[in-house]
Amino acid sequence: MSLLVTGSMALDTITTPHGTREAVLGGAASFFSVGARHFTDVRLVAVIGDDFPDEHVAMLRDRGIDIEGLERRAGAKTFRWTGRYAGRMDVAETLDTQLNVLGEFKPTLPGKFTDTPFAFLANGDPVTQAWVRDQLSPNAFVFLDTMNFWIEGSRDALLEAIRKVNGVVMNDDEARALGGSDNLIASVNRIADMGVSTLVVKKGEHGAILMKDGELFALPAYPLEAVFDPTGAGDTFASGFMGAVAESGDTTFQGLKRALAYGTVVASFTVEGFGLERLLEIDREEIDRRLEVFLKFTGWE
Repeated sequence: MSLLVTGSMALDTITTPHGTREAVLGGAASFFSVGARHFTDVRLVAVIGDDFPDEHVAMLRDRGIDIEGLERRAGAKTFRWTGRYAGRMDVAETLDTQLNVLGEFKPTLPGKFTDTPFAFLANGDPVTQAWVRDQLSPNAFVFLDTMNFWIEGSRDALLEAIRKVNGVVMNDDEARALGGSDNLIASVNRIADMGVSTLVVKKGEHGAILMKDGELFALPAYPLEAVFDPTGAGDTFASGFMGAVAESGDTTFQGLKRALAYGTVVASFTVEGFGLERLLEIDREEIDRRLEVFLKFTGWE
């Protein structure tokens, strides 16, 4: 079943201990689309400027991603991010952010997109996330992502958006900030009390936690010897998770547990190269092989 994503498309300049890449394709919607297309049909909703390379648009189209919802604005510049990682590379140092065309993006979905049964609202203004959610069918299965900027500066709008969706994805620092406790499990329980029935907490190299209707499940990260670039790992985690849910249609606790494993595996490929380099090399067969290894590693066969 089709899966819609709305979020940023960017041109990133990234420095890690392994080198530098300039103006590479980035943004949450880009990473999510390329990851999720291994599982189901993807419908992309995003905005770019006239400086966005045609080759990136062609890449998305060639991989079967429906780009009818991709808007190119004449005379405007694409969202750009410059960041640097050092040491363990667990936190990015942002050197420059230029919102450009993204700053005023409030999409109206193409008509055929409004009946999409699954959707992911990537990190962004919660007012815009709620706006997009309201354009979808009430029966759509929708997750959203967020960050500390919105938790701290737009809390009421975020809580309103959260009440409109089926689940939320965030990292552990964001969960602690929203839940108001240094203890992660206490924060998870407090977020559940806010009306969140399903929560996925990303913990980077320490794996992920799933909470659904009070039940908890945790998985470690996929063991890797080398990490080249963590950019987009969280978005591709979400792509594997939501892609697997859309493919199976299984939104039960058991179905979401397996989707969590797929999310972990897809994210593990992303960090093995800069930007989307590694993710563009793999196919579904390679993802399933790594999933099999991962499930044996965890003892969950």
